[in-house]
Amino acid sequence: MEGQSQGPPNPAAMENGTQPCGEERPPEAQETTVTEGAAKIAFPSANEVFYNPVQEFNRDLTCAVITEFARIQLGAKGIQIKVPGEKDVQKVVVDLSEQEEDKAELKESPNLAPGDQPRTAAVGEICEEGLRVLEGLAASGLRSIRFAREVPGLQFVVANDASARAVDLIRRNVQLNDVAHLVQPSQADARMLMYQHQKASERFDVIDLDPYGSPAPFLDAAVQAVSEGGLLCVTCTDMAVLAGNSGETCYSKYGAMALKSRACHEMALRIVLHSLDLRANCYQRFVVPLLSISADFYVRVFVRVFTGQAKVKASASKQALVFQCVGCGAFHLQRLGKASGASGGRVKFSAACGPPVAPECEHCGQRHQLGGPLWAEPLHDLDFVGHVLEAVSANPSRFHTAERIRGVLSVITEELPDVPLYYTLDQLSSTVHCSTPSLLQLRSALLHAGFRVSISHACKNAVKTDAPSSALWDIMRCWEKECPVKRERLSETSPAFRILSVEPRLQANFTIRDDANPSSRQRGLKRFQANPEANWGPRPRARPGGKAAGEAMEERRRLLQNKRKEPAEDPAQQAARLKTFPCKRFKEGTCQRGDQCCYSHSPPTSKVTTEATPSDCQNSPGPGAAAGPGVD
Repeated sequence: MEGQSQGPPNPAAMENGTQPCGEERPPEAQETTVTEGAAKIAFPSANEVFYNPVQEFNRDLTCAVITEFARIQLGAKGIQIKVPGEKDVQKVVVDLSEQEEDKAELKESPNLAPGDQPRTAAVGEICEEGLRVLEGLAASGLRSIRFAREVPGLQFVVANDASARAVDLIRRNVQLNDVAHLVQPSQADARMLMYQHQKASERFDVIDLDPYGSPAPFLDAAVQAVSEGGLLCVTCTDMAVLAGNSGETCYSKYGAMALKSRACHEMALRIVLHSLDLRANCYQRFVVPLLSISADFYVRVFVRVFTGQAKVKASASKQALVFQCVGCGAFHLQRLGKASGASGGRVKFSAACGPPVAPECEHCGQRHQLGGPLWAEPLHDLDFVGHVLEAVSANPSRFHTAERIRGVLSVITEELPDVPLYYTLDQLSSTVHCSTPSLLQLRSALLHAGFRVSISHACKNAVKTDAPSSALWDIMRCWEKECPVKRERLSETSPAFRILSVEPRLQANFTIRDDANPSSRQRGLKRFQANPEANWGPRPRARPGGKAAGEAMEERRRLLQNKRKEPAEDPAQQAARLKTFPCKRFKEGTCQRGDQCCYSHSPPTSKVTTEATPSDCQNSPGPGAAAGPGVD
């Protein structure tokens, strides 16, 4: 299959000879025009081609990430990119793996001839040495067109979709935005298209996968079709599976068991990274995460893919199993492999020893659930995140969601990179049935005890710390002494009773510290998104001839809101309904409310009066009644 494609992809060849046969273009009155970023997109009002406006943050962030990736890749070739809105200041990007080569290039740069100008790449222009981009599931082509109009340093962008209706729409949107020289529409199965570009010279530098639901069917082809050091961008919207509602389904798709946990969003990110690395390992390749985001109803990961047999051997030591207590929620990680130094600077790999827990939880005596494997290394490259954050902050008018991007990336730079998963404030307090301490009080207590602590972009109440679970419960025991719990109401077998029955060995100090308040919180950045619009969230799957989301659909959504909740009952109706129930205290002779009691004090009706007498059964049927045995 490697020899089937030569040079840049040919749009006619990739369409497999398939045209939108028999499909009539709907009249203009049935289409809606949307402007997002620098792109103007026309898409059908009916649900025939998928589009979700809430994903604008996803698309803005992707443009920002690919721009910085292009700055790194083209900077190594001596090409400087020009981003609209950025000051004309030359940025020097240093690749840590090639520092010596870069120093040599920087020394040679002053020796250029007096008339020579450094090569530049601008937005909307073809760069012969630029990035080759593939959007595997393009739908209306909005993302590909935004790449062409907002990201500099591109050689071409392939906007692929399996739907003939979608490809027809992509062609018209490409003409509408005057980017036909950069964007190449393609109709093909995304997997087959990527499999046809496995040859090293034909691989894509950037592959973007944003499917409806799980990307699992496309990951095997994607890790083979991305170039050496290329960028792979993957979105997963099947959060019910990744968050632990169906562990067996998660295993079948991603090769890992998901657990129901307060840290389910970060666990989802780590499961996706594990799946990507596992599939890349089959071809002697491995992944390096640049940025991993949990936002709204989806997770989004940006990873670079490299080849190297020696580095692949270390992949087992980057994965871990999770032991999570079903009672108190304490978790422990167990690495799958172990990497240790050997003589001569070599690295020796072996199986890890475990498990890290006893059969029963040391804090509450409950059993443990086993989840994973999942990625146990850092989720982000903080240097790369810092470059993206700096570029977005310096040019805020470039993206409509720049304020949110700045807030989320600022929180990411504050996260502890070497601490997987987290606890939450409400989880800790609800386990011991006590009032909830403030975020600053708990963070200050951990800092006073000598531990590190941070928040997480995945959850606003998260407590990410390197403190062991025993120290956390000691702090909660000290907090409970300040806000006592009624011990007589606790069951002796409950986690709260067993945790609070042990005296704390660590004396917590809840005095607020200045460094307990995160910088992003002090600056009032938009860290966690509020609901962007009514009825927001995952949209229904696009279907041929889909119904338009008109007034009738909006009215149906309104009527179905809270359909499982009982309507509010009128007070008079509620009093009449309660009077139909006998008062238990009246039967026992202890009710002192008399007529003011809301229940009935009437004596129960005798059974004899309610049962039919034999004479009743012998009465003749009324006129017109049917006679005969067994007839009511």
